[in-house]
Amino acid sequence: MRFDLVTLNLVLAIAETRSITRGAEREHLALAAASKRLSDLEARLGVGLFDRRARGVDLTEAGRALVRHIRTLNASLHALESEVVEFSRGIKGHLRVVANAGAISECLPADLAAFARAHPGIRVSLEDQTSADVMQAVAEGRADVGIFVGPSTDVRLTTRHYNTGTLAAIVPSEHVLARRDAVPFDALLDFDIVGLHVGASAHELMLKSALERGRTLNARLQVRGFDAICQLVAAGLGVAVLPADTAARFAKLFDIKVLVLEEPWARRDYLLATRVSDSLPAAVQRFVDALCPPSAPAAAPAPVASRAREASAI
Repeated sequence: MRFDLVTLNLVLAIAETRSITRGAEREHLALAAASKRLSDLEARLGVGLFDRRARGVDLTEAGRALVRHIRTLNASLHALESEVVEFSRGIKGHLRVVANAGAISECLPADLAAFARAHPGIRVSLEDQTSADVMQAVAEGRADVGIFVGPSTDVRLTTRHYNTGTLAAIVPSEHVLARRDAVPFDALLDFDIVGLHVGASAHELMLKSALERGRTLNARLQVRGFDAICQLVAAGLGVAVLPADTAARFAKLFDIKVLVLEEPWARRDYLLATRVSDSLPAAVQRFVDALCPPSAPAAAPAPVASRAREASAI
């Protein structure tokens, strides 16, 4: 079955505007022509894509599935166009990397710099996302490589162990806990927590650990950026959990004390993920080999049952 991009983009426009008329206008099509394209597509697929209602249209389950694939296709086409155009500028490849904040702060910059020196013709773009969003971006084709805190929960991904990090606690230098060198997480739960936004891996770990203890996570302040967290802690507005290397660097700038976090989950593994494929593009394969040498075993995709258990735990 062949699909044309005009019709697929029309479906996307109708879904986003919730109106056949506005969707047709957005795609610069006459209403009659747009209606015919939509009805012909539904006839070919043998399923309705929209429920027609008095105030517009809503996607059916089949329509939602199709729109999801259209967005993935458009992202791939955009990447294709960008990469091919860059060959005319002397660029030999474009690599889209998404990573969580911890990886960007702890271990990724040096490896990116080394890769750039070894492969000057490959342009690398980097985006900061939560671990869950990293997995989704790679699985849906919006990124080539993802680096995040494990475990992997998406069967569409192949993952390899990339690096290991450690979480530490930080408190104001005059805080009652600052007299200690190490603390269990229980001790932090007696105070307000300054942390990253909901969805960040460290936040999810703390939330899960608090619930297991029957305690409440008093996440009073949630910000984007480790520097903001450290400034708020230094101002006496709470305590926090950060990657240990990052916390040590900021302790030289702000009036905070870094404490060892005495929890098994304080040690965490960073995984490198690509989409499940028999053959990766050359630029992606070079990046994977540089960060995860071929001798390193690939982690198997998580089974569906495991994914459901992990999701319910969070």
